[in-house]
Amino acid sequence: MNQLTGKVAVITGAGSGIGAAIARLFAREGAAVALLDLHEDTCRDVAAECAESGADTSVHAVDVTDSDGMQAAMAAVVTEHGGIDILVNSAGILDETPFLEMSPDTFDRTVAVDLKGVYLGCRWAAPAMVERGGGRIVNIASQLGIKGGVGLAHYTAAKAGVIGFTKSLALELAPHGILANVIAPGPIVTPLIEGLSLDWKTAKQEELPIGRFGRADEVAPTALLLVSSPGGDLYTGQTLGPNSGDVMP
Repeated sequence: MNQLTGKVAVITGAGSGIGAAIARLFAREGAAVALLDLHEDTCRDVAAECAESGADTSVHAVDVTDSDGMQAAMAAVVTEHGGIDILVNSAGILDETPFLEMSPDTFDRTVAVDLKGVYLGCRWAAPAMVERGGGRIVNIASQLGIKGGVGLAHYTAAKAGVIGFTKSLALELAPHGILANVIAPGPIVTPLIEGLSLDWKTAKQEELPIGRFGRADEVAPTALLLVSSPGGDLYTGQTLGPNSGDVMP
């Protein structure tokens, strides 16, 4: 407990799913948590849970594809909490669309949220970390960014981009004491997978060596490892996979 005492953590997509689970865990470990989400109401519910752990919290309603909005949100976090030590980019969207039926707008929207949103989070949080003399970045990708997925070419492209982007980020930011890593979960029971067909989910579950989808609270400890010390001190540019055995690098 209290592995993150004195740290300020920003989590995007904090209103539900993996982002919410990470926010709750970080709060229990002593971090101040700034919750960013498009949906302010759900984000405030999670913030209230975090506050029950004694955490200093703030809520920022923002679209992760909006550069000005993300810049303003990060500035507000610095003003309210004094700086940024940790960034977790967990905001994302997902829908199942066969490639031959996929519109350019569908592709663009997915890439905007799932990849550009990660870039913007990092772009506007990293300078605050440089000022603090270091920090930790965790970007949530997917095992599909490694292996691909039927009906998910747009999502897979974005998540593969997150992995490549984070490797470059790790190289550039290491001299500033900033470590950047990826978590690439397998299928996790969250609102994100509600857009996938029952056939897709049934087939995927049958492929998994563990035989079941994961839970968000089973992913959050991986994020804690990466942002804690000494546990995460030697990780940068890495992709960790709590994926029920779906990918074995």
